[in-house]
Amino acid sequence: MDQLVITGGVPLVGSVPISGAKNSALPILAASLLTEAPLTLGRVPSLQDVRTQLALLAHLGVAVDHRGDEVVALHAHTLAEPEAPYELVRTMRASFLVLGPLLARRGRARVSLPGGCAIGARPVDQHLAGLKRLGAELEVRGGYVEATAPRGLQGARLVMDQVTVGGTEHLLMAAVCARGTTVLENAAEEPEVVDLAAFLRTLGAKIDGEGTARIEIEGVDALSVPAAMGPVHCIMADRIEAASYLIAGAATGGSVTAEGVDGAHLGAVLDKLEEAGARVARGREHITVALEGSPRPVSLRTAPYPGFPTDVQAQFMALDCLATGVSRIRETVFENRFMHVPELARFGAQVSLEDARSAVITGVPKLVGAPVMATDLRASFSLVIAALAAEGETIIDRLYHMDRGYAAMTEKLLGLGAQVIRRRAP
Repeated sequence: MDQLVITGGVPLVGSVPISGAKNSALPILAASLLTEAPLTLGRVPSLQDVRTQLALLAHLGVAVDHRGDEVVALHAHTLAEPEAPYELVRTMRASFLVLGPLLARRGRARVSLPGGCAIGARPVDQHLAGLKRLGAELEVRGGYVEATAPRGLQGARLVMDQVTVGGTEHLLMAAVCARGTTVLENAAEEPEVVDLAAFLRTLGAKIDGEGTARIEIEGVDALSVPAAMGPVHCIMADRIEAASYLIAGAATGGSVTAEGVDGAHLGAVLDKLEEAGARVARGREHITVALEGSPRPVSLRTAPYPGFPTDVQAQFMALDCLATGVSRIRETVFENRFMHVPELARFGAQVSLEDARSAVITGVPKLVGAPVMATDLRASFSLVIAALAAEGETIIDRLYHMDRGYAAMTEKLLGLGAQVIRRRAP
């Protein structure tokens, strides 16, 4: 098992290339099951979760061909038995998204209930309720969802009880080849949903309203791929990765430019960085954040897009730990997303929990390096930020959490001037 050794106290300075978004790549890979035609995707990030999704596609009969850096060719011409086993679905929730495309393409599917980070209950009831409204017959048995569509999928009006990104993506994929018109109400507005819709539209899907709370889909008989040189679609930049490096730059008193990311996708995060005293330059293809001196305390509340993303909550908490004053963070999306708090305390941070969803952070003059352990994907980078800003050496264990969401992290940190080594644990 690998560990990260960081010697802190060095301001991060420079530019960092942002990889394709994991949260966009995974549903788009699942959507490749909808067409028999060969297709090529660009900017596919080299991440453990992506490798798991590609392994699942290969298990389902998709021909997978890696063509150079971040380019993957897929051909789902002949699918195998439409079953996604527990062994391939248990490590991440996005694997469950193959259910809808398999049901639309084959009329039946058997998919294991999902796993993923232990950050609270994330039920798939909205997914299943929507598929039933589209005409699927479902049975949950032995940890698997067994689904059939004996009369095919039929368009319907779907009003989701709560905003769910995965549920919106899942039902969007299932509906593109359903007969008639489907309307998704209370849909998620995240940029990753917009990216999925753009990919599907490239294949001939008829979608309108993505990026709003109401999406309308007119079903088509089949999806096809236009004759084109190069990738059919390039995955959008990972706004969560970009935010993580920008906050790290601010926490170390440096200046970091995230390259290849749209500043419009990070409005809430950049607003909070400016509130913390950082200088922020926003562009369509880059964002620069610089901070001199101690950050000001910033309180925040996570919310669905365009609110402050829950996936950046832990990273911003690490910055607040160095602020001059008291700040509060309210987590509204997941009920178990403060597992990084005990680890931050090992650096000398002063964070107290008012309840399972509310934290109070009292800033300290400095953090001190310590041995810590990553607890989930995004929380792991909060420890990296604390380590980069701390005095002395920090050793971070359980790097497999980071490998799920941060491509080439060690190389990118080194490019910003960080003193970091990845090594095998003794």
